[in-house]
Amino acid sequence: MSTLHNLSTHLPDGEIWTGDLLIAFYDITGYATFAHGRPPADVLRLCADYFLLTGGIIEAAGGLLVKTIGDAGLVAFDDVDAGVLALRQVQRQGDPWLHEQGWNGRAIVKAHHGPVALGRVGAPGRLQIDVYGEAVNTAALIPARKHGFAMSARTFRKLQPGTRQAFKKHTPPITYIPVEARH
Repeated sequence: MSTLHNLSTHLPDGEIWTGDLLIAFYDITGYATFAHGRPPADVLRLCADYFLLTGGIIEAAGGLLVKTIGDAGLVAFDDVDAGVLALRQVQRQGDPWLHEQGWNGRAIVKAHHGPVALGRVGAPGRLQIDVYGEAVNTAALIPARKHGFAMSARTFRKLQPGTRQAFKKHTPPITYIPVEARH
């Protein structure tokens, strides 16, 4: 069991954990078009199944699917390499799965490593684990739509040399994208 999973299940209400984590967002292109005119229960079922698949990939790699909202997920990882590789796997497995379901979309991933605070937030009696900090905002604002996957320079520098080889520099602003992606 990962440190993050342990924290998410055992961190007492009112306590805050602080440290550096890989924070990433992923969401699916074409969500509004796909959902338009479909029964809401069908869209919910599809997203629930998608997050079972992708959340399983994330948690198997030691990450934590912190929350979802519509077609988007917020994730955190202790291990930067494991996180980046798992997020690529989310795309490799999740994108074909979406197409099999009739959704012509793909996961867009944005990742940044930095200091965060983890704690329980919510209505009385319904507190849920969440993550806050500038690293969360930075990850959210990384431009990634064209390439489908982008990480900050700080994240790239945290990767092991073997993992780095799968990415190349992209500017401006400096981000790193998969080697096979076009500029």
